[in-house]
Amino acid sequence: MNPELEAFLPLVSQVDLTDPVAAREHYAKAAAARPTLDLTDMEVEDRMVPADPDVAVRIYRPRQAQGAMVWLHGGGFVMGDLDTEHLWAARLADGSGAVVISVGYRLAPEHRFPAALDDVYAVLCWAAEHAAELGIDAGRIAVGGHSAGGGLAAAVALRARDEQGPPIRFQLLNEPELDDRQESWSARNFTDTPWLNRDAVTASWRYYLGTTLATPYAAPARASDLSGLPPAYIATAEFDPNRDEDIDYALRLLRAGVSVDLHQWPGTFHGSQAILSAEVSQRQLAELAAALRRGLAD
Repeated sequence: MNPELEAFLPLVSQVDLTDPVAAREHYAKAAAARPTLDLTDMEVEDRMVPADPDVAVRIYRPRQAQGAMVWLHGGGFVMGDLDTEHLWAARLADGSGAVVISVGYRLAPEHRFPAALDDVYAVLCWAAEHAAELGIDAGRIAVGGHSAGGGLAAAVALRARDEQGPPIRFQLLNEPELDDRQESWSARNFTDTPWLNRDAVTASWRYYLGTTLATPYAAPARASDLSGLPPAYIATAEFDPNRDEDIDYALRLLRAGVSVDLHQWPGTFHGSQAILSAEVSQRQLAELAAALRRGLAD
């Protein structure tokens, strides 16, 4: 474990999804305690995207931005919203110079798969169709997300490919949740890792899928064909149950002819970049923004 992160472990609570409502409240409280960011040089706007039902988004527009990313928060498909993701979305927009469209997708177990994916796909289509209004280049739209949001980003890339939907320039997948089967070494053995462990991931998939059998649009690791997908940046944490499925997905993308930038962060755990004072966290966040900037470059 990275020494700076290890010092904070006594303060890191474990994800407990036994009661989804209580988990959301705890998650929101933790997010509200994080330091704020100066947004004076950025326009921030809340919108409702017409869909069935309409989807709430928060748009972060740095000055002279052209490219854009549809960004999806983490929280195991169960927790998180536009407010809990506010700091991270703003940081990505500020660091990358891209417009970031943060999506308030529907949460499980009240809204199981494919509700969240439908919300995200609706926002992607809306962003492409309204590119001129949003002041962005329709040919420079990325998708990205953290944890469950990373899984949703990978899934929407698959769906857009299969349905000949809006072209996606790039996918930014940070510690994504990709495989409900949990058969990898890290998924089977990381039962007591900080914040996120095997039990929490199991509960997350149970809430998201219910009795529905997983498809590649629910769990992208199940996709048999990864060809024709957008170039990807995939970041993994060393002590994360998702680690090995993410590395395997990156290798499969490469074998399918997709360009991949894979970064495995030693000494980190799932979501540890929330510990902003740690030097490794600062490097992780800066690299996410830099990867997005590269992915959307001309």
